[in-house]
Amino acid sequence: MQLEVRNLSVAIHRRPIVSGVSLTVGDGEFVGMLGPNGCGKSTTLRAIYRLNRKYSGQIMWDGRDERTITQKEFARRVAVVSQFNDIAFDFTVREVVLMGRAPHMGMLSRETDSDQEIVAQSLDMVDMAHFSDRSFASLSGGEKQRVILARALAQKPEFLILDEPTNHLDIKHQLQTLAIARDLGISCLAALHDLAMASRFVDRVCLMKAGSVVASGPVGEVVTSERIHEVYDVEARVTPAGPAGDDWDGGLTVAYRYPHRAG
Repeated sequence: MQLEVRNLSVAIHRRPIVSGVSLTVGDGEFVGMLGPNGCGKSTTLRAIYRLNRKYSGQIMWDGRDERTITQKEFARRVAVVSQFNDIAFDFTVREVVLMGRAPHMGMLSRETDSDQEIVAQSLDMVDMAHFSDRSFASLSGGEKQRVILARALAQKPEFLILDEPTNHLDIKHQLQTLAIARDLGISCLAALHDLAMASRFVDRVCLMKAGSVVASGPVGEVVTSERIHEVYDVEARVTPAGPAGDDWDGGLTVAYRYPHRAG
């Protein structure tokens, strides 16, 4: 599933938050959105996944304006893992993941054996199968994040949107989450904060600062010492993570140093 965003602008209480953002995600492509806190990554994503419909510009899915797509069709094709995943009622982990099957079910229909199998597979993918009967409210932040990812996987989407999906996760599950997104074989757009981690998994990056895109393209062309200094106001040394051809090939190592300022 393809996404094209054209000249997207969003204002909140008349204050511009995002200005003229354009980006694309091709079929099966994994694109990472990078930039400091407050640069507009999440605001851009909220417009894309229809949480905020007050925007100017165009959001196109497979060449169709998003305003022409019904909510049910959108829910069947696009899954979202947002930063905020509190659920008001005390559901079990399995019940939360089963919610991902709702777009594929009739209003009064019950889950099928196939739905149950998909839920079990999704929980297994994120190492949460043994928590199936636990209360969602009793989980840690990282455990909740993995359950919400499982819910998104259970939707069997064509496009996955991730807003800071590695928040609250330990290193193992950060790697696992991004590997799942990469290996699903579907299109994915993710807001990420760890430049080195992103470089190991995404196909392209979109680098933002102050509500605008300052660079986009292959990781090695965008994530440079000069651009990191421009966007994050820190000094950085960027090097390949390992020799070409080994298991580390394709990733970057990023070392930071806060610049000394004379007082």
